[in-house]
Amino acid sequence: MTTRIVIGDDHPLVQAALRTGLSTALPDLDIVACHSLDEVLAVLSARPDEIDLVLWDLNMPGIQGFTGLFMMLAQFPTVPVAIISAKQDATTIRRAIAYGASGYIPKSLSLPAMADAVTRILAGEIWMPPNIGGRGSLQSSDLELASRLASLSAQQLRILSMIVAGRLNKQIANDLNIAEQTVKGHVSVILRKLGVGSRTQAAVLAERLSGGGDAS
Repeated sequence: MTTRIVIGDDHPLVQAALRTGLSTALPDLDIVACHSLDEVLAVLSARPDEIDLVLWDLNMPGIQGFTGLFMMLAQFPTVPVAIISAKQDATTIRRAIAYGASGYIPKSLSLPAMADAVTRILAGEIWMPPNIGGRGSLQSSDLELASRLASLSAQQLRILSMIVAGRLNKQIANDLNIAEQTVKGHVSVILRKLGVGSRTQAAVLAERLSGGGDAS
């Protein structure tokens, strides 16, 4: 039976190394290489029932941190997404698992260790490096924020990421090819769901999506 994995990473060397390492552990493997979130979402839209796992780099151009994870889970909640990243601090790893990732694989691991981690995730495990601890090690604020962010739609998450980047409603409307009034409606819903009163407060809260900051 063919195992289909989407790798979202913009570094060709990383893509090639993962392909080599995973192909050794999983001989009947179909890998789809993507270099942006839009490419990953397009693949999932075209064949959502055929993808067994997405491996997602936290540091992708244009969509930093956990925003991409939330957008994929919002649109395709049944497709497992595991993080593969150069970041390996315990707080980021715990947040990734709290936010719904099926695993967290540091890029510092050897290829055989990465392949073993992927195999375990495909078998249904939630995998992270040893001695990190799981959701029970998280602050309540992390879990509360995860719940708030999970209530946003994929489009609202995209708009939130643009707010964090300092984009105005008119600019967001042009970028997404939607009416400015539609953007204003989404912004109102985002503020309500996040429990904040302004775009600035929403942006501060959403800094957690980039893996940094401590929001209440």
